[in-house]
Amino acid sequence: MKIKVVNKSSNELPEYSTQHAAGMDLRANLVDQIILKPFERKLIPTGLFIELPVGYEAQVRPRSGLALKKGITVLNSPGTIDADYRGEIQVILINLSSVEIIISHGERIAQMVIASHEQVDWENVEILEETARGEGGFGHTGKH
Repeated sequence: MKIKVVNKSSNELPEYSTQHAAGMDLRANLVDQIILKPFERKLIPTGLFIELPVGYEAQVRPRSGLALKKGITVLNSPGTIDADYRGEIQVILINLSSVEIIISHGERIAQMVIASHEQVDWENVEILEETARGEGGFGHTGKH
C-alpha cells in the first residue's frame, strides 16, 4: 500500500524494523530537547503529515522499550489518526517514572500501525441474540 507523506523533519521516514513488524517508529522533531518531569505530559511533534486512504487509520502506540526502561508511554493509547486528518502527527507522551526524562530530536518516541477499519450503520432493536457469555465481563471467566 502506498501512502502519501510530507516530511518536514530532518528525520528519516518511519520504517519497519523487521520483515513482519506491524509498527513503524515515530521520531521526535525538535529544535530543543524537551524535559518531561514525573507525571508530566507534553505534545511531541514528528514533522510528518500523511494522507491515508478512506477505510484506514493510523494508530499511535507506545514503544515497549521506552515504557519499560524509562516509564514513558503514549497517553491516549492508541491514538487514532483519521483518513481525513491533514495536520502534523503529534504524540502525547507522559512520564510515569519518578525522574525527569529528556526527549531529544530524532528519538524514537512511539510506533505507528496502519490498520483498516469499518464504519457501521446502527440498527435499533429491542433485544440482542443470546450467547453463552451473556453479560459477563471484567474477569467473569475466573481464568488467570
